[in-house]
Amino acid sequence: MQAESSQPEPTPSQTSPLEQTTPRLSPVAASLLRTLFTLLIALLMGALVMWVSGKDPLQAYRALLQTSLGSRTAVANSLLAATPILFTAMAAAVAFRAGIFNVGAEGSLYLGGFAAAWVGFTFTDLPAWLIIPLAFLAAGLVGGLWCYFPAVLRSRLQVDELVTTILLNYVAILFTEYLVNGPFLVPGVANAMSPQIAPAARLPRLMPPSQLNASFLLALAAALVMIYLMTRSKLGYEIRMVGDNPQFARWSGINVAGVIERVMVIGGILGGLAGAGQVLGVHYRFIAGFSSGLAFTGMTVALLVRNSPVGALLAALLFGMLRSGSATMEIMTDVPRDLIRVLEATIIFFAAIEFGSLLWRRRRER
Repeated sequence: MQAESSQPEPTPSQTSPLEQTTPRLSPVAASLLRTLFTLLIALLMGALVMWVSGKDPLQAYRALLQTSLGSRTAVANSLLAATPILFTAMAAAVAFRAGIFNVGAEGSLYLGGFAAAWVGFTFTDLPAWLIIPLAFLAAGLVGGLWCYFPAVLRSRLQVDELVTTILLNYVAILFTEYLVNGPFLVPGVANAMSPQIAPAARLPRLMPPSQLNASFLLALAAALVMIYLMTRSKLGYEIRMVGDNPQFARWSGINVAGVIERVMVIGGILGGLAGAGQVLGVHYRFIAGFSSGLAFTGMTVALLVRNSPVGALLAALLFGMLRSGSATMEIMTDVPRDLIRVLEATIIFFAAIEFGSLLWRRRRER
């Protein structure tokens, strides 16, 4: 009998052409593709809703695109709407990447906004070059300190941060409402709001007549810092290690409790800066209930791109475009702005699935 000829092991050159030509996607590219796919599904669902109700989807989307990107002012308004979302998306992404579900940025946003307003209407004699940095500093400190308390409870006592941060959001919102209805109530004003900040405390506008202001540049700088921190720094490496496997990170000598506290404080600082930007650049005073869930929109963005800082930057700009163009779209067409809520709800649905899977995996690891 003839001996069976042995089959040689395949060499790299003998692999299939598909395996040779199929590129591996980087995490950033994968998150961007995921974002685009989710957006496409949301647009299709929105088109279906309009078609069923007798509206023209192409006309509505054309108007949305025109009102959000069709002119210099439209682009500026889209960037303005994206500014607080960019802050809060980075705040959520840095915590989620460490496996910490910090949803307390909304409370930091309110407290930081009031702290900035207080500096603005109290130190009215200070020049702009001093009062503006002081207001942002106060907002960041107050926002970071607010998230430090649940961070300590989580890192030292293993108290669930999801519960504490959600509850503390209500405390912060109601406390600021008390301040503008009590000690800082403006006589003769129907709405609950603080006194106006000094003219020197108002942020300069970048593209008049739009209200786009210097807080967008600060948000962009903060995003670039967070991209570097999460991808190139030692802390970013520790954040990734704790997020992927906290037990292995602890055995590797990483101070897991310290990482948890730092990421939650960083998120609180970013939330406070977001509130300060809205007060100093848009409203010029603190108004009760001014946020309308900006921090939760940022959480949606972070989950949608799986905590990629680059993806969060681009997705925040996209959400800003949607929110800015919705109001004018309602005027130009007979499609209500609630359509944008349908699109956002669809995106939130996909993000909620991602959040639920992450939460389930995290709870199993504890």
